[in-house]
Amino acid sequence: MQNIDTPFGALSVVNEPTYSFGSTDNVRTYTGEVLLTQGHPTSIHGITLNGHGVMVVGAGGGCSSVHDHSSLVLDNKLYLAVGDYAICLSLSPPHALVWSVQVDTATCFGLYWEASRGALIAHGELEISRLSPGGDLIWQASGVDIFTEGFRLQPDHIEAVDFNRTVYRFDYATGETTLG
Repeated sequence: MQNIDTPFGALSVVNEPTYSFGSTDNVRTYTGEVLLTQGHPTSIHGITLNGHGVMVVGAGGGCSSVHDHSSLVLDNKLYLAVGDYAICLSLSPPHALVWSVQVDTATCFGLYWEASRGALIAHGELEISRLSPGGDLIWQASGVDIFTEGFRLQPDHIEAVDFNRTVYRFDYATGETTLG
């Protein structure tokens, strides 16, 4: 579970692995449902605001779980990593999907915000992506292997470490990659 204090109240993001879209027989109920894949989703996350189920989102790709970098709040919007997608939801009523972008061919591990550059960064299993807050894909870059050994925003670059412990440095503006 991830809890975030927002101007709209207490927001929680939870894993919902047993949620069934379109069913009335779920443990928790949500006002809205967003299914970003055909068939059965591999990742399902529920969003509550002040204890009220606002929206549940399902996506394909590799299975993602809720953790400290699953979502972030900017202004009146929630940015959420679920499955292979990054999405944006409006926190002001009516709560609605603003945009969704597939940011990795496998799994989006997390979302990060670099305020001085206005950069929304998606840490994917196979790709590192930069998005605008409006959902435009600015650039996307990959490496030789999966990015599972480390990820952090540095002052002058984005650093990701792959399974072979190769360190990649991505330029914030262009996505140009250098090995470190």
